[in-house]
Amino acid sequence: MKLRRQRRFHAEVQTASLNDIMFFLMLFFLIISTLANPNVVKLMLPKASASQQVSKQPVTLSVTKSKQYFINRTPVPFPLLEQRLAETIANMPEPTVVLRAEESLTIQDLVDVMALGAKLNVRMVLATDLQK
Repeated sequence: MKLRRQRRFHAEVQTASLNDIMFFLMLFFLIISTLANPNVVKLMLPKASASQQVSKQPVTLSVTKSKQYFINRTPVPFPLLEQRLAETIANMPEPTVVLRAEESLTIQDLVDVMALGAKLNVRMVLATDLQK
């Protein structure tokens, strides 16, 4: 006669600390995701520590302190700026204009020039000085 007890091994998983671990992981990823992209609004400022290189040959539009306008080193009066800019970018598939403006100019001066670019459907990039 067999008088042995039959004890079966029941595997158990302790999940008491799993709630704490999941809470800390969720908190960690929430904090990291907000730190990954802190600048929601991207602005191009007059001074920068790094620059973005444009691979295509862009058109350079320079504006001096005395509001003289130059397209690729050619002086252009402001009333003819839109027409000359349209002529310059006529054969370009994706026209890009690098706007080089004096830092002493007002925002309204920049907006006037950028409005011309928007009217002509041109991508305008504001050139900045590297900060050292």
